[in-house]
Amino acid sequence: MDNCSALHVLLMISIMPGWLGGDFIISKKQHEIRSSEISRRSHLRVRRGWIWSQIFVEEEDPTPRKIGQLKSDYDTGDFTIKYILSGEGASEIFKIDEYTGDIYLSQRLDRELKPFYILQAQAINRSSKQPVEPESEFIIKVQDINDNAPEFINEPYVSSIPEMCPTGTTVIQVTATDADDPMFGNNAKLIYSILEGEPYFSVEPKTGIIVTSWPNMDREARETYLVVVQVKDMLGLTGGYSATTTVTISLMDVNDNGPTFQHNLYTFAISESAPVGTTLGRIMADDGDVGLNAKMNYSLEDLEESSTFTIQTDPDTQEGIVILAQPLDYETKRRFVIAVEAINENIDTRFMSAYEFRDRTTIKITVTNVDEPPIFYETPYNWKVLESAQIGTQVGTVYAKDTDTTNNAIRYSILKSSDTRQMFKIDPSNGTVYVANLLDRETAAWYNLTINARENSDEQLSSSVSLRITLLDINDNVPTLSQDYQPYVCEDTQAGELIELISATDADDPVDGHHFYFSMIPDKHINPNFTIRDNQVLSTLMLAVRKYKTLRQEKMATQELETVEFSEKILSFAIPNTESTQTVPLRHPRRRERKLCREEVTTSIRMSLRHSHLIGPEDTVFQQFIMDRLAEADEDPYVPPFDCMHTYTFEGTGSVTGSLSSLESAIFDPCMIQTHDAGPHLLPLSPWLGAAADETSF
Repeated sequence: MDNCSALHVLLMISIMPGWLGGDFIISKKQHEIRSSEISRRSHLRVRRGWIWSQIFVEEEDPTPRKIGQLKSDYDTGDFTIKYILSGEGASEIFKIDEYTGDIYLSQRLDRELKPFYILQAQAINRSSKQPVEPESEFIIKVQDINDNAPEFINEPYVSSIPEMCPTGTTVIQVTATDADDPMFGNNAKLIYSILEGEPYFSVEPKTGIIVTSWPNMDREARETYLVVVQVKDMLGLTGGYSATTTVTISLMDVNDNGPTFQHNLYTFAISESAPVGTTLGRIMADDGDVGLNAKMNYSLEDLEESSTFTIQTDPDTQEGIVILAQPLDYETKRRFVIAVEAINENIDTRFMSAYEFRDRTTIKITVTNVDEPPIFYETPYNWKVLESAQIGTQVGTVYAKDTDTTNNAIRYSILKSSDTRQMFKIDPSNGTVYVANLLDRETAAWYNLTINARENSDEQLSSSVSLRITLLDINDNVPTLSQDYQPYVCEDTQAGELIELISATDADDPVDGHHFYFSMIPDKHINPNFTIRDNQVLSTLMLAVRKYKTLRQEKMATQELETVEFSEKILSFAIPNTESTQTVPLRHPRRRERKLCREEVTTSIRMSLRHSHLIGPEDTVFQQFIMDRLAEADEDPYVPPFDCMHTYTFEGTGSVTGSLSSLESAIFDPCMIQTHDAGPHLLPLSPWLGAAADETSF
């Protein structure tokens, strides 16, 4: 490399005031001086190479213009060397004169888009195409100018702080950026200030932090503040750029206010007929706070010590709702005076010394009168009257009163639908009830009347009450036989045998049950062959009392008794104070003439109980059957004794007497006396099974 020459880039930068412009000027004289120096160095045989310095080009520099030159020591000015430029922006932004090596800027540069460019320079021999100098790299750096205004980021700015906060409380930090080069001059050096919002807020100039500068800001006085912040570059010097932003600052509520009633007295009116649960009205204590800090509870302090009203808090409106809790009566109490207290639910202890978080007021409630219907003093009424009460007899008096202050007169009446037969009447002026028709307990035992009471007023208000009248029984009905008795008796019936059980009924209502007394009516037509005995229950016994002759023997002895078999016997029975008579016919069925007489045999079977509904002349088939069987028995000498042919029937539905065998019964059996202790099954018949000898006849 003895003959190596150096490629020089001669760069002259003319700095204009403010770095607003500049030119690179390479003069001929300077070129000659530089060439001489290079030649001198070549004689000194110093190793040569590319020596580059950065080329600075101001952004936004007007174009086109020359910004520098490439030069080789071998360039003698004969244009044998060709200069070539390659790299970023070559041929488009940067152009080179291949003969002189001059570099030209063809476009405006923007440092914010690209701050520098890297290019490569070559010098070759035009003839041989061989490089005169090796390829070398150099940088063109775009120099910043203040061509960008600062910008706020993260907009919009919204913040909130508690009311009553101390001075210096941090609110928010605003941030701005500048696209200019922060490392070159003051183009990107920013400073903050407040245009609007003082004296309540201030901003730290370098950081953009906003703080409070006014103590005890009250949300109830002003809730929102708009603070305008300005940022400037060039440290705020003249000629710099600026930007502004608005910060919305809200004061958050704290419980620094208590409830306050606007009036010392509230009045309400309510009708005495209002139902329980009726709302009288609403009252409200104002609280400057909001949300949870404004929640309050209402309570009543009844100055008259009653619990007629209650108060509830509306969770949405924070109003106190006054509600009726008990029925009202204008005639009893017409006015109520009640104290109401409102107190905050959430109390901030920081402000307890400065504020009272409760308030009181008074409500006055007036009860209005409503005309009410009459009120009966007793409901329902229950009266009793004898069924023998005469027409016009006073039964009782109902009483109703108008409780209103007017105290109107009352008129009474009986609802017609409750007394269709008009058995009673009422005095319309005083409410006295009288008997209006003859009463009969056996027809109707009680009456349920509806009594109306109506005011003598324009509205004619009325009310009703139930009146129950019960008829008391008197002994005004005679007893009657329970059925139409038609007993039958066989001609061979022995003395003392039971023929029929007779019972009676009475339509009256006994207190302790009926007690009937049965007897034969003393009459000359009564046949002495029969008698009746009272067995102390509702039934009686009809007995044959002839002890030594049977009816069959009487017929054989005389013909006068033939009519006795079909004569009617008169019975008399009574209860105290009443007596009635009734005839009971006695009959026996006809039978054929017997061909064989049997000797008298003492029978051990004494009962011959028959009922007319089992054997009777109307039942021809059954009657003929009995006659045939009796005839066969009379004609057969080998038949058992008479007492084997007896007919038994039931005593009645539900009878508890049980069964009794005729074959095991004897007239004079000493065991018969034990039936007195036989219990309820045999007790009603026990007097008739062992006491035939004591019977008497009329």
